[in-house]
Amino acid sequence: MTNLAIDEDLLEEAHRLGGHSTQQETLDEALREYIQRRKQRAIPKSFGSFDFDERYDYKRERGSNWSPSSRQKKGAYVGLNRRTPREEAPFC
Repeated sequence: MTNLAIDEDLLEEAHRLGGHSTQQETLDEALREYIQRRKQRAIPKSFGSFDFDERYDYKRERGSNWSPSSRQKKGAYVGLNRRTPREEAPFC
């Protein structure tokens, strides 16, 4: 266990908002979220730093059942982002 001087008001607010049963759970969750957020902030810095393989074919990697024409034959959908009347979902 580590002894830390923690702002009681911050801890109480985080404890109330997080709905955790103990202050320890609140601190653990807060630290996990802090670490995750910091890692996510570093992602854009890596853009452009990876080597691009021009031979990579993402369509081939999807497999032979992917093509839109094969899906139309099965009646899965018609066109991009369009649904046939039987597939319409009600808006909630």
